Amino acid sequence: MGMNVGSGSAKGADPEPMMEMNMTPLIDVLLVLIIMMIITIPKQNHSVNLNMPVGNPPPLTNEKPVVVTIDVDFDGTILWDGQVVSNRAELEAKMNGVAAMPNQPEVHLRPNKLVEYKVVAGVMATAQRLGVTKIGMVGNEQFQ
Repeated sequence: MGMNVGSGSAKGADPEPMMEMNMTPLIDVLLVLIIMMIITIPKQNHSVNLNMPVGNPPPLTNEKPVVVTIDVDFDGTILWDGQVVSNRAELEAKMNGVAAMPNQPEVHLRPNKLVEYKVVAGVMATAQRLGVTKIGMVGNEQFQ
């Protein structure tokens, strides 16, 4: 039985350096790090929590909702169902009437694209302050 201890060079010569690196400890450390990372990653939930309505839904009706249209022209003129509203007090009186109804009509606000925002914001603020709940912005094809 024989064992190769070194190259067959002469006595006293420097041994050849080892040219490859031992990868086993590096791989062991990397595997431990990967396992630690997998263990510490939190569980991913692919669900969205929603608060769903509770109770019976209201009965469906076939009647069409009453619609009130408020147009705001490019110069700030406010039109209530085609009728010019002369001042803020008249607008508030009309909105008070809408807010007082038990089944409020839908209020469609149709601003012109050239009108200043403060006029439209004023109409929306008045509706909110007086308790109009069914209000929405609608595209305004006739004034554009």
